[in-house]
Amino acid sequence: MTAPGEVVLALSGVVKTFPGVRALDGVELEVRAGEVHCLLGQNGAGKSTLIKVLAGVHRPDEGSITWLGEDFHPATPQAAMRAGIATIYQELDLVDDLSVAENAFLGHEPHRAGFVRRADSAQRTREILGRLGHPEIPPRRLVRSLPAAGKQIVSMARALSHDARLIVMDEPSAVLAHDEVGNLFRIIRELTAQGIAVVYISHRLDEIREIGDRVTVLKDGRTTAANLPARTTPTKDLVSRMTGRSIEYVFPPRAGREPGPELLAVRGLSRDGEFANVDLTVREGEIVGIAGLVGSGRSELLETIYGARRADAGTVEMRGKRLRPGDVIAAVKAGLGMAPEERKSQALLLGEPIHRNMTLSTFTGYARGGFTDVATERAKAQETADRLHLHPRDVNRAVRTLSGGNQQKVVVGRWLLGDTKLLLLDEPTRGVDVGARAELYQLIRGLAERGVGVLLVSSEVPEVLGLADRVLVMREGHVVREAAADDLDESAVLDLVMAGSLLEGEALA
Repeated sequence: MTAPGEVVLALSGVVKTFPGVRALDGVELEVRAGEVHCLLGQNGAGKSTLIKVLAGVHRPDEGSITWLGEDFHPATPQAAMRAGIATIYQELDLVDDLSVAENAFLGHEPHRAGFVRRADSAQRTREILGRLGHPEIPPRRLVRSLPAAGKQIVSMARALSHDARLIVMDEPSAVLAHDEVGNLFRIIRELTAQGIAVVYISHRLDEIREIGDRVTVLKDGRTTAANLPARTTPTKDLVSRMTGRSIEYVFPPRAGREPGPELLAVRGLSRDGEFANVDLTVREGEIVGIAGLVGSGRSELLETIYGARRADAGTVEMRGKRLRPGDVIAAVKAGLGMAPEERKSQALLLGEPIHRNMTLSTFTGYARGGFTDVATERAKAQETADRLHLHPRDVNRAVRTLSGGNQQKVVVGRWLLGDTKLLLLDEPTRGVDVGARAELYQLIRGLAERGVGVLLVSSEVPEVLGLADRVLVMREGHVVREAAADDLDESAVLDLVMAGSLLEGEALA
């Protein structure tokens, strides 16, 4: 077993080039046994490529990698896993229709005489889940029935089933509620106490402070800072190493003018088991934010307003005209647009070019005599890409090649091409780096100044308070507070969503 504090992984001068892009440009990284080594950087800084190099997905063009004192050149992800390096991606790679145990031992099932020994894998999975502090998860339960936090535990169980000595975690808290993040940190501490090293990637600097030991920062494929102390390095230093800026949140100033006439009116909107009796309004040029934990009903509320879910009671009106429940087409025609939380699975055609993704909602406008006017379509998309500072700006590239922040810009840009009156944004900066986040804030504020109404949901309370004009706080499917953003502070909102009791109404059945 490696001694605590001993270097287990070392990268020196690692370079990886793709056609037209130098994704890694001499990366340096050192990870020790039993530590949480945090990796910071903007989207496009090279973090994803570096992860895939460690995971055996990509082979570096130059440089050296040493793992447990020996040269390391995994040819496949399976080879990296066998060597003891496990990767838990932000988009969990589990098979929903297999059981917890089948996922944990997928590809290396216990067998004898050519037959899989399911009882053995169930028992070993039970032991691993106990080690992770979750003995209550049944090994034979289908993964699809687990919540997001449970699925993450299964991914960790898979890593430990390979006797991983290093676990790479890519944005592991992105889909977790506040209390679940605390449990994640408890598990990480127990793993490191056993000598397992963890590479932890997150855009949330408060998490780095709480769970990290040392920090390495990437910018434009290069290491700009290495082995910084996670708890004591000033935030301004970390952010400037990533972006050249000195602050984490850069909110544009509010316009200081009164919003226009009412755009959206929601009255008594309810869906059984999700949210109940919600009333809200959004006016022209107004940004309304919804704060609440995962499971509070906030995302379901947005999807119901948009027509992606059908309400059980209540009404939605757009400029005084009632929208048909469960009718997305009618909602779009009325001027609604939506950027959903899961942009990859719900908003983007990953294999299609950027221009086609941008024109999805206005595609019929480029039809001429039964043919698509591709030149005009591309030109309009290019104008929007330039306006959004998309990187790279070649609208013929497949959208899957973009970083998370740039993919989000494409989703928002889609609605800029149409006659959108009200934009619904669900976690608009999830998985987005500091620089792209500031640009998205400017974009959202700019839309409001043009008279577009915005209704946004975010897990980050500072984001809601800094961007919105008016805030609704949701807990257990009810709106428990509504106030001007200037009349609230972060501690008051957190008390309402986490510890406070319902101020009115009964809890959902």
